[in-house]
Amino acid sequence: MRSFLIRALTLVAVVAMPAFASEAEAPKGGLLSPAGGLMFWTVLVFAILFFVLSKFAFKPILAAVEGREQELRETMDQAKADRELAAQLLAEQKQQLEAARADAQKIIADGRATAEKMRADLMEHTRTQQADMLERAKRDIESEKQGAIAELRREAVDLAIAGASKVIEKNLDDASNRALVDKYLAAIGSK
Repeated sequence: MRSFLIRALTLVAVVAMPAFASEAEAPKGGLLSPAGGLMFWTVLVFAILFFVLSKFAFKPILAAVEGREQELRETMDQAKADRELAAQLLAEQKQQLEAARADAQKIIADGRATAEKMRADLMEHTRTQQADMLERAKRDIESEKQGAIAELRREAVDLAIAGASKVIEKNLDDASNRALVDKYLAAIGSK
């Protein structure tokens, strides 16, 4: 600070020297001609003002400027750190979004596979049920068929007995006739 004061006073002296020199040579009394006394007092007031300002005002002003500069530097550093953090968070968000998208695709694929498996299982179960129902129906039909054949045989036996008893007019008992006709029909069925 002291060196700055010395430089400023030297600068003022250098600037004022030509003015003092021109005052000595210039005619007195012109409006545009410099007055040496006025310049001296102006320089002296400037020097005193500069000294007072440097003693009492420059330090707080410089401290405030330096503080503001430091604050701006810290703010810029904080902004840079925030920008880097934001970029990092954005990258993490993108990564999480991609992971979520991949998970969703996997869940959809798993759901489709499960649905396909369930459909195949249901189709197989339905086929099994159809086969069982068809087999049961065949058995029922066969059973009904056998029952109908047996009923037809009984009816045929009854008719044959009735017809034979009228034709032969032989006095045989009904059980003997039935055994005779059954034997005859069995012999026919085995052929």
